[in-house]
Amino acid sequence: MNILLCCSVGMSSSLLVSKMKKIALEQGIDCKVWAVAIDAVSKHIDEADVLLLGPQVRYLLPDFKRAGEEKGIPVAVINSVHYGTVNGTEVFKFARQLYNSKNEG
Repeated sequence: MNILLCCSVGMSSSLLVSKMKKIALEQGIDCKVWAVAIDAVSKHIDEADVLLLGPQVRYLLPDFKRAGEEKGIPVAVINSVHYGTVNGTEVFKFARQLYNSKNEG
């Protein structure tokens, strides 16, 4: 599973990415998690199974949802409390739910 995070400049999500990678490793799940800035999403979306947006860029959800539909990947905004508290466990769980629902449908 490949989880792409998008934030305004690709920096504020780095700690969250680290925590999500740790959770995946602990759960024995083969997973790539990385964060990019808004303008780099188009270069990375082909590699992603799930695209998560930081709350600060939630206004881009309609545009990225269209891109996700074209690529067949779910796109959603990370819960602002989970993002703000850098809760890698909950954000990873959310990404897995999106991924699993896409693959069941």
